[in-house]
Amino acid sequence: MSRIAYPFDIHACPSPAYVVDDALLRKNLELLRQVQEDSGARILLALKGFAMWDTFPLVSQYLVGTTASGQDEARLGAEKFGGEVHVYSPAFTEAEMQVVLQYADHISFNSPGQWQRFRAAVAEAPRQVSCGLRVNPEYSEGKVAIYDPCAPGSRLGTRAVDFEGADLAGLEGLHFHTLCEQNSDALEHTLEAFEAKFGGYLADKQWVNFGGGHHITRADYDIERLVRVIRGFRERHPHLTVYLEPGEAIALNTGFLVCTVLDIVDNDGPNAILDTSATAHMPDVLEMPYRPHIIGSGEPGDKPFTYRLGGTTCLAGDVIGSYSFDSPLAIGDRLVFTDMAHYTMVKTTTFNGIRLPSICRVDERSREVRTVKRFGYEAYMERLS
Repeated sequence: MSRIAYPFDIHACPSPAYVVDDALLRKNLELLRQVQEDSGARILLALKGFAMWDTFPLVSQYLVGTTASGQDEARLGAEKFGGEVHVYSPAFTEAEMQVVLQYADHISFNSPGQWQRFRAAVAEAPRQVSCGLRVNPEYSEGKVAIYDPCAPGSRLGTRAVDFEGADLAGLEGLHFHTLCEQNSDALEHTLEAFEAKFGGYLADKQWVNFGGGHHITRADYDIERLVRVIRGFRERHPHLTVYLEPGEAIALNTGFLVCTVLDIVDNDGPNAILDTSATAHMPDVLEMPYRPHIIGSGEPGDKPFTYRLGGTTCLAGDVIGSYSFDSPLAIGDRLVFTDMAHYTMVKTTTFNGIRLPSICRVDERSREVRTVKRFGYEAYMERLS
């Protein structure tokens, strides 16, 4: 494994550890800033995808604020990021709304009923909050059902038919979210459906949120088309402010998960047991599902030595996948998974008491690895009682 050229010193961090490369993060942010300048849209960081707040002093130089899924993300955005704080949830409790109103600049409600329930609380809040409604354009191009908010029977967003007779007085914006790791052509088609169903409600609004799922920083993303689509919408509705709220695009291809081979056992082929876990540390491997890349590896059989890689939990299906290598793996070898910044740290669990990976950053100039945080027993114990 030593012959592989790694982008940083993989032995300079604990194992396991998430490692975010500041140079790669800034590259994404520069592109997102250019999109804002060229399109006139305002881009928010969706904390549900990436919430490594140690990086917020860097990220906040480029983006206008954060978008949150509830009270705790809203507070984190306000306290650690600054700028605008947008909040959406399928439903709020009375207690949560009182907290949200302390931090939110914009709130998107999921239904007319939620808006009517909390309209008075918003009016009485000590700070001005602009409220909107999430709508369901009943159109999406997502390939994975679990991530399709416009599927029949979806609880997310209000359909056009449900606008009829609803009391929407006081709402200042509309919000839709239909994309998942998609290109700008999917946004263009979704926007056509959105305007066909809800264009008649835009005259008295102040803003429209195009949601997340825009894979803007992916190498093959059509940025020119994105800018054209946003500009076209703003030309048709010059009074509206347009927001995008990607989470994944901010940290796409900026992070790694460094782990270590603990043991190798044979059962119809060699199994390498790692000090990380699919279910606890990279759950999208099982949920999405997908096969993350390991630096220096190949598909099964591509290279001389193939191993099935699994974690240390008791879950029989805690298997990351099969990978091939140029030389045999040995106990103590370190492996480096790529694209491990988004939807990893925010989704980890302490199932089985497995410790959470440390969190590290690579300095963009010196290339030194700094350990931001380590997790021990307390992270497991304090979430229980």
